[in-house]
Amino acid sequence: MKQELALEVMLSGESVLLTGPAGSGKTYVLNQFIRLSKHDGKHVSVTATTGLAATHLGGTTIHSWAGIGVMDSLPNGFADHVAKGRREIIEKTDVLIIDEISMLHDYRLDMVDEACRLVRKKPDVPFGGIQVIMSGDFFQLPPINRDDSRTGGFVVHSQVWQELDPTICYLQEQHRQDDEELLGILNALRDGDVRRHHAEKLLARVDVSPPKGAILTELHTVNMDVDRMNEGRLDELDGDELFYTQITTGSANYVENLQRSVLAPATLRLKKGALVMAVKNATDRKYANGSIGTVIDFEPATEYPVVQFQNGRTVSMQPDSWELRDGDKKRASISQIPLRLAWAITVHKSQGMTLDAARIDLRKAFVEGMGYVALSRVKNLENLYLTGINRMALAVSEDAQSIDGMLRSRASNDSKRFAHLSEKAEKRKTEPQSAKKMPGSNGWSEKIAKMRETHPKAYMPWEDADDELLKQEFNNGVDLKGLSDKLGRHEGSIKMRLQKHYGEDMVL
Repeated sequence: MKQELALEVMLSGESVLLTGPAGSGKTYVLNQFIRLSKHDGKHVSVTATTGLAATHLGGTTIHSWAGIGVMDSLPNGFADHVAKGRREIIEKTDVLIIDEISMLHDYRLDMVDEACRLVRKKPDVPFGGIQVIMSGDFFQLPPINRDDSRTGGFVVHSQVWQELDPTICYLQEQHRQDDEELLGILNALRDGDVRRHHAEKLLARVDVSPPKGAILTELHTVNMDVDRMNEGRLDELDGDELFYTQITTGSANYVENLQRSVLAPATLRLKKGALVMAVKNATDRKYANGSIGTVIDFEPATEYPVVQFQNGRTVSMQPDSWELRDGDKKRASISQIPLRLAWAITVHKSQGMTLDAARIDLRKAFVEGMGYVALSRVKNLENLYLTGINRMALAVSEDAQSIDGMLRSRASNDSKRFAHLSEKAEKRKTEPQSAKKMPGSNGWSEKIAKMRETHPKAYMPWEDADDELLKQEFNNGVDLKGLSDKLGRHEGSIKMRLQKHYGEDMVL
C-alpha cells in the first residue's frame, strides 16, 4: 500500500496496523496523520512501547498512558482507583497511537483494552470505542520475556486483536536504502531465506577499512561497549572539556521517566574534535536525528558547541527541549544541547535512525531481529563496515515470518477494500489540508491564481518527469530555493516531495 492511501484509511476512522519494512516511511505517515487529526479537532494520545520511541513522536509510553505500569494483570477494582487526571485523558481520547508495536506483549495489549473499556464504561467495544493506530514491524525487536514476569508473544496473539480486526496498511515503498544488494539481503532476512551469496556479501564487509579520514559511528549490541568506546575516545583528545547540564521541569518521577527516553545525556561532556550525533530533528532541517558531525569550536559568548555536520552544514547548537506528554497534559520537560557522543551507539537506540555510514559489531547479537535492525540503518553496502557477525545476527523470528504472511494477505484484501479512497489521496496531494478553503476566506481559485504568479506549478499533480528532475537536481546539491525555481513549486511542496522520496529524516 502506498503512503497516501494508508493515510486516507487512517483518517477515515479505521483502526489500523501500519506496518512495513525498515525505511518504508511508517513514522512519516504517523506524523502526517497526527497533524491532520489534531487539525480536525480530535484528541490524539501518542504512545509507544518504549520511552525512546515515544520521545521521537512527542508522547509517552503505552504502559503509563493506560495506567498499567509494570503490572502483569489488572487488579480487581482497577477503574475505581484510576487517578482523576488519568481517567480524563482516557475518556477524552479519540485516537490512540501505539508505536513500535512489535515490542508490546499480547497480554499487555489486552490489559490496555480492558483498562479503556472499564474507564470509558463501554465494555462491549474494543478499547472503549477509541480508534487505535498500531505501528511497527514484527521483524524488528520482539517483546522481551523475563524470568520474573509473565511471558507473552506478539500482539496478534491477543484476544483484542481478533475482536478489533484492524485494517492492515502494509507500506512497501522503500525510502532509505538505495542499493539493490543490501535490499536483497534485508529481504532475505525477512523471508528467512539467507543464502550463501547473501552471507558472503556481508562477510566481504568484515574488516574493510573506511576511507582515510572518514567519520562514522559504530553500532554495538551492549551498552558497556558503547560507553567504554565513547569515553575512551573523548579522553584521547587534547584541549579543555566543557560540560552542559540539562534543565528540567516537572516532578522527579516524570523527569526520570523522560530522561530514560532522551538520547542526550543529563550532563554532556565535549571537547574540540569530538564526534557527535544530533539526537533530534532541527526545525530548520539543518540536521536530523542521527546526523553525524564534529565539534570544531565553541561560541565565545555562550560556549555553545559549533558542529560541522557531514551534510556540509556548520551549526551553532542551541539547547532544545523534550516533553513528556500524557494526552494533552505536559508532565515534564528536559532542555539540553541535542547531541551525544557518536563514536558508538547501541543497536537498540539506533532504531528509527538513518546513518550515512556505520561500523557495526554484531559478534554479540543476542536476540532475533537485532541484526536486521542494525543492517537496515545504512543506505547501502558500500557504507557498511562490519567488525564481525554471529549466527544470531542473521536470525529473525519464525513467528514474525508467519505473521508477515498473514499480514500481507490481509493487506492485499484491505487495499482493494479501500481502493475508493485512492482518488481522495491523490486530491490531498495537490490540495494540502492547511491550504483548503475555510469559512469566510477568499475563493480557493483566486489563491491558486495568485500563487501561480510566483510558482507556476503550485498544487499541480507531480508528473514522473518532475520527480526525475527533482531527484537529479537534489542529488547534484541544488538547494531548496534552486529546486523551487527550477520546478515552479513552493518550497514547502518541494520539502514534502523530498520527504516522500528520501524519508522523513531528509535534511536540506
